[in-house]
Amino acid sequence: MEVSGPELARLRWQCRRGMLELDEILLAYVEQRYARAEPDEQAAFHRLLECQDPQLQRWLLLGEVPKDPALARLAARLRGHSLPNPPPRAGEGVEG
Repeated sequence: MEVSGPELARLRWQCRRGMLELDEILLAYVEQRYARAEPDEQAAFHRLLECQDPQLQRWLLLGEVPKDPALARLAARLRGHSLPNPPPRAGEGVEG
């Protein structure tokens, strides 16, 4: 699906949040995936952008799963896309 320049500019602006980590995740999605996403995924992204930063933080940074299945799929995609090398879990990768 082709996305116009003004629409991309508007999305980039909406991705600017109060937390740098969220900005990076959301902007990466817009730049790398949004234009080729299915219309239902694009609609879910628009709904995601309407959410407050604390909710986005829980979903995208802390791994909480949204109740809405479309948002849950999108949050999983965003987490996987933005964190290719997740930090080790407690006790893993610690030399000692």
